Amino acid sequence: MSSVRTTFEADRQLNAVSVSHHGHGDRTFVVPEEVPVELRVNGLPFVVMMVTPRDIRDFATGFCVSEGLAAGASAVLSIQIDDAPLGIVASVRIARDGLIKRARQRGIEGRSGCGVCGVKTLTDASSDPPPVPFAKAPRYAAVQRAYHELGRLQPLNAATRAVHAAAWCDDQGNVVALREDVGRHNALDKLIGWRARNALTDSGFCVITSRCSFEMVTKAAHAGVSSLVAVSSPTGLAVDIAKKVGMTLIARARADGFLTFATTKQAEG
Repeated sequence: MSSVRTTFEADRQLNAVSVSHHGHGDRTFVVPEEVPVELRVNGLPFVVMMVTPRDIRDFATGFCVSEGLAAGASAVLSIQIDDAPLGIVASVRIARDGLIKRARQRGIEGRSGCGVCGVKTLTDASSDPPPVPFAKAPRYAAVQRAYHELGRLQPLNAATRAVHAAAWCDDQGNVVALREDVGRHNALDKLIGWRARNALTDSGFCVITSRCSFEMVTKAAHAGVSSLVAVSSPTGLAVDIAKKVGMTLIARARADGFLTFATTKQAEG
């Protein structure tokens, strides 16, 4: 796959005035950037997403896979990334026999915090993900290890305290890869893209630092993720979908434990 490195930076240092009961004073503060990324598929504009300008190739691959647009990473023949006057253009070429015709079309730009922005109908918003491969649920010790590793492996969040992360962990809870973004969906797409491009077949589980809404479960299911762990809470619909596709869904992961809302034994189809 070909790629042109973007010149956009992932964060920026700004001047601010600190105000507290001790008084006020000048200080500098690091903030994350978000840049419009236009995704073009086989020469045609498909969607514009607000993304932290890092790991764009992973994002483009992951978005195509998690949105059900491409039938796996092998269907993505090439990705060209170019700077544009107003943002970044990611041109993706998908093999004709790997292009899924029923992929949801986006009518407006996707905000960094939105998972279904721009879809045209309620039918488009309600995706039907496939069952995920069977895998044993992550062990307690593995989830705890992953939770404790996350903090030291998020450099952008350490600098800004304003971005989400998605990580892939092995069966022991060791973090194998981690991607960060201002958008929780984007972070997951980047991780899915990394996993797909590396043809990862090893067992393990995915951890996200955000809440677990239905589109996060749907994206993970399209990517064949069998176990999803969220630091925050799930929605009811997210739990319903996890049970339907046979996914283990763990949420509210903390230093002292977590809650299991769905397991592979609860698969409904």
